[in-house]
Amino acid sequence: MANKKTKPKPKAIAAKARPKNTPAKNVAGGLAKKQAEIQAQKQSATGLVIVGSQWGDEGKGKIVDVLSERVDLVVRYQGGNNAGHTVVVGEKKFKLHTLPSGVVRGKRSLVGAGVVVDPRDLMKELLDLEKGGVKVDEKVLGIDARCQVIMPWHNLLDSIGEARAEGAGRKIGTTGRGIGPAYEDRAGRRGIRFEDFLDEAQMKGKIRKLCEEKISIARALGVSDSEIRFSSESVVQEYAVLSRMFAKYLCDASSEVNSAVSAGKRVLFEGAQGTLLDNDFGTYPFVTSSHPIAGAACTGIGTPASSITRVEAIVKAYTTRVGEGPFPTELLDDTGRHIREKGGEFGTTTGRPRRTGWLDVPLLRYAHSLNGFTGLHVTKLDVLGGLPELQVCVGYEAGGKLSENAPFLQKDLASAKPVYETLEGFENLTRDEWMAVTKKGFEALPQNAKKYVRRLEQLVGVPVISVSVGPDRDAIIELDGFLK
Repeated sequence: MANKKTKPKPKAIAAKARPKNTPAKNVAGGLAKKQAEIQAQKQSATGLVIVGSQWGDEGKGKIVDVLSERVDLVVRYQGGNNAGHTVVVGEKKFKLHTLPSGVVRGKRSLVGAGVVVDPRDLMKELLDLEKGGVKVDEKVLGIDARCQVIMPWHNLLDSIGEARAEGAGRKIGTTGRGIGPAYEDRAGRRGIRFEDFLDEAQMKGKIRKLCEEKISIARALGVSDSEIRFSSESVVQEYAVLSRMFAKYLCDASSEVNSAVSAGKRVLFEGAQGTLLDNDFGTYPFVTSSHPIAGAACTGIGTPASSITRVEAIVKAYTTRVGEGPFPTELLDDTGRHIREKGGEFGTTTGRPRRTGWLDVPLLRYAHSLNGFTGLHVTKLDVLGGLPELQVCVGYEAGGKLSENAPFLQKDLASAKPVYETLEGFENLTRDEWMAVTKKGFEALPQNAKKYVRRLEQLVGVPVISVSVGPDRDAIIELDGFLK
């Protein structure tokens, strides 16, 4: 009987595939060494998330501007042009709405997929920067192709929704920039993305279809044709031009960020708004349409949680908010008006006067529980200079009970009465005097100003790593823990 042919064993194949005189254990050892090198590079990377700890407007733009000089990449991960960051460079003031704050320093800056972008507004923003001497080309700016595009009908529907809510006594206080409706379309899987700009014919087809649908909705809600200031053809023409302008900026922000992390680089993740405006964990329904908290950096960019190594909070030395909603420490007196005027508390995006109040520690602790702060950047400390006494909310009285924690039910927060601790005020220094203090360091601060900062640190349980005493880039005192 003829001999049966037998298949070679898998081990023999593996041995034959290896280079001569290279044992299997050496191959495995080389792979392990390579993996260890990659892991070491990742561990040396810095993934820093900058989060607003209150209701936004804490001064994130300035801190990101300072830190951007010390990182390789700045990435915005949520929100839209309803946000406003102000960056002061000498006598020039740059107001940013969609662009990451790193662009002012010419740092590579990315807009992640979690951001909704209005190309009309973004074009104006880029032109304003250019007038101020800052040119932002595709080497500086990258926009993730997955970003949703804000369309004219989003602005219209936003205004309609706010007007109807106000009529029913449920006003939210939106900016009217179309952010909410754009996120609604994303969730409904009918939005237009920046990648659609690459195929003009397809984009025009989508615009025509969606535009007619949205106009029909507006009419059904009682809007007259004279109030609808666009047509499908006018939008097609406008966005065809915009698509050609912005096509060069399209990128894969997720891939770029993950490659930077793998290479051991420093990446700064920048959010908009503040923790207490988070769509789930903020003072709902008086919130934004996205998630400003640190965890959203992962989903808003497309990067694993291991990319985040530090979460630093921006804490204004007092509290402000724009729009409707509960505000336990709000000041409706001369002190509140004084803080608003001295602090320039008017919205960067809308110009609306901000509501002002004392520092609220229970809400800061709540924000810490959501984000896991590793350090605090205290801003606008100078604004409190000259007040004889400073009040700090350390707890609430609600339902006849005292608590050091913020209530999780919104009706309880709305009716909560703050319990204050009184601290002595400090001197009202001039701008030059504050700048002189920054050159000398923390110990040069007025004695009671130092006590205020250290008490905040104790109450929240997180170290303060910087103190800002003015709008200028240099009006900042860096403490231990500040990124070098």
